[in-house]
Order: sequence, then C-alpha cells, then structure tokens
Amino acid sequence: MTSSYILKELDKLIPNPKCPLNYTKDYELLLAVMLSAQTTDERVNSVTKELFKYSIYELANMDTSLIESIIKPVGTQKRKSEYIKKICTKLIEEQNGQVPFDREYIESLPGVGHKTCNVLFAELFNEPALAVDTHITRVSKILMLTEDDDDVLKIEHKLMDFFPKEKWAKVHVQLVLFGRHTCKAKNPECERCPFKGQCKKTKQ
Repeated sequence: MTSSYILKELDKLIPNPKCPLNYTKDYELLLAVMLSAQTTDERVNSVTKELFKYSIYELANMDTSLIESIIKPVGTQKRKSEYIKKICTKLIEEQNGQVPFDREYIESLPGVGHKTCNVLFAELFNEPALAVDTHITRVSKILMLTEDDDDVLKIEHKLMDFFPKEKWAKVHVQLVLFGRHTCKAKNPECERCPFKGQCKKTKQ
C-alpha cells in the first residue's frame, strides 16, 4: 500500500481527527499526555476533569496526597503526582507558566519524554511531528509499514519516511483513533476496515 492510498482511506474514515485528550490550556495537555503513560486516554480524561479545576499555580502548591487522590485511577499516582508539582513549579518559575516552543526544555521536564514532546509539537504548535504510542505501534506492524521487531524510535523514523512531512501531525491522530476504534487489539472490526485483505492479518 502506498502512503497516498492509506492517507486517502484514513481521511474517509477519520476526516477530522481530534486529540483524544481533553484540555483547554497548553500546560493541561502536557500534564494529560504525561499522565497517559501506562493507562488509557479515557481514564486520563476522567481524572483531569477534576484535576484541571485547579490552576497551574494551585497545582504547584498543592499537597501531593491530594493530587494522588485525584489521579489514582491512572495508576502510579505517587510518582505522577510528584511530576505534576515539579512540572507546574518549573513552568511557573522558568517560563511564566507557559509551555515553551523548545523541545530540549520540554523533554527535560520530569516524566516527560520524546513521545510527549512530539504530541505537544504537533497539537500545540502545529509542527510536523509523529508520536508513536501502543496503537500506532500495533497498527503500523499490521499494515506492514514496519517490522515486528522494530522499536518505537525505528517505527517513528519509518513512518516519517513513509508519510509526507506535512501529514505527520494529522496521520498520527488518525492512526491512534484507527487503532482504538477499528483495528483494535481485541475484536478488531475487520469487516468495516478499508485495508481488509491488504494487511498482515487478512492478506490471503
């Protein structure tokens, strides 16, 4: 399958992909993506509904035990609550409470890595970036765009080579939603999949 064909079919299936994480402020997206590690976006959205009632300044000064109680459903709440306080404190003290357009700085924040930074650059700054999560990892291998033993970084580079640069930010969200709602890990909906018969699972 060519990149243009995949993009065309994804545009039919998911024409206006939206970030699955709920946020209204830049630092909220940063915290939400950080919280999404080893959990689902649904759980993250359920806890941030309460967490984001507090401002960045309130979160920076909040007792970690209260933060832990709010974010408990996402797991590893002790570590993540400390990340929240440290991230908010650093952004306030060093960036006037704003998330800067600075990849090196963002990746230096506690609990924040390369994938989180890619999400922020694509979503907040409309920059070409392609974050690879578990859905994209699975889907890219099923569509035979990557190999079974490819790690996350290799998958990212292969997808960046495969898709046009100006499509990276959009196709990232499309592939996540495609993996979540159509090419699911359990009970994939192959009958309504535009790539049926052309992927690793259904190719004859």
